[in-house]
Amino acid sequence: MDRSFIKSDQLIFTPDDVDLSYSPLRKGLNKKTYVLGAFNPGLCRLPNGNLLLMVRIAEALSKPFDEDMASCIRWDPKQGFTTDAWPLHEVSSNDPRKFKINTYTFPVYALTSLSWLLPVELNEDGSEIIGVHYDKVISSSLTGQEYGIEDARISFIDNRYYMTACCVSSERHSTMLYISDDGLNYNCLGVVLDHQNKDMLLFEGKVNNHYYSLTRPLGECYFTSAPSSDFHPGAGIQLASSPDLLHWKPCDVSLLRARKSSISNVKLGGGTPPVLTSEGWLMLYHGVENKGAVGIYRTFWALLDRDDPSKILYLEDTVPLLEANSDLTHVIRHQVYLNDVVFTTGISEHEDEFIIASGELDLACRITRISKKHFRYNVNK
Repeated sequence: MDRSFIKSDQLIFTPDDVDLSYSPLRKGLNKKTYVLGAFNPGLCRLPNGNLLLMVRIAEALSKPFDEDMASCIRWDPKQGFTTDAWPLHEVSSNDPRKFKINTYTFPVYALTSLSWLLPVELNEDGSEIIGVHYDKVISSSLTGQEYGIEDARISFIDNRYYMTACCVSSERHSTMLYISDDGLNYNCLGVVLDHQNKDMLLFEGKVNNHYYSLTRPLGECYFTSAPSSDFHPGAGIQLASSPDLLHWKPCDVSLLRARKSSISNVKLGGGTPPVLTSEGWLMLYHGVENKGAVGIYRTFWALLDRDDPSKILYLEDTVPLLEANSDLTHVIRHQVYLNDVVFTTGISEHEDEFIIASGELDLACRITRISKKHFRYNVNK
């Protein structure tokens, strides 16, 4: 497969780069932990010209299964970070990221790690780490975040930084919005999308005086497509608009569904915040192929009309833009617990290239530089 459009590709931040002495979990938790992954980073350009990664740190118990008990970490408003445990005979797991509690009649899970967000500053082209801002860590502070904060995405709109993040709790699986004037210090504005709506990405700019976002609602069941349909049933990417970034109206027509002709047609989800190019709104997203407990995650891309983003001008869902690259992870092979996963979460311009930030194998942060020419659909189609 031709990869000449990739100008550089590297792992920039790994679990070994995290100093857990600064971990917010030290506030209450007295059990030994380790970094399961440092991955899925949001990306933005800071006022000083440097790049910022908002890295998801998945911090796990060193012994989640111990003395016939299965344990998980939870944030409590009174105790801080603590642990809960269940008898091993009451749980099951075929996914290293979570275990199922079988005493319920409906699916209930506990996570093997709890995630928090760590700002990591890079140089202008994303090739070197400038500093790690442990004093700016974002961690659980609301009951809607009792099981952590995951997968930040950052959009720069009208000279302000807006960050969405998935927050996990027994109350609900929600998206919260954060705002910043400098890209580094964020204030939480609370829940903007409710239960099981993940991968909310804000367009970097207004459309017809409205804010737009990509969303990805999930469900426990789906209804079948017609046998003659081009699409698989299941999770897809939807579009929503808002007058104020807080109140969202889903569009009536689905935006992007998994096509039967694509190899990655189990489910789709947003990747990078859509950015405006001369061709239209460029969006990178992930598609999942069925394999094992987790599946194969790949990155694809599409271009949306600049004045009506519900119109897809070009869709590349057959040839992946990015796939997991074992050449990058051989140096941390001993830490790998998943395979075939690349999860793209950030994009920024740099001269005639896009700098793309991804999570590699739910383990490390990957920076890929790709020529802008690759995304010209009039050339590609």
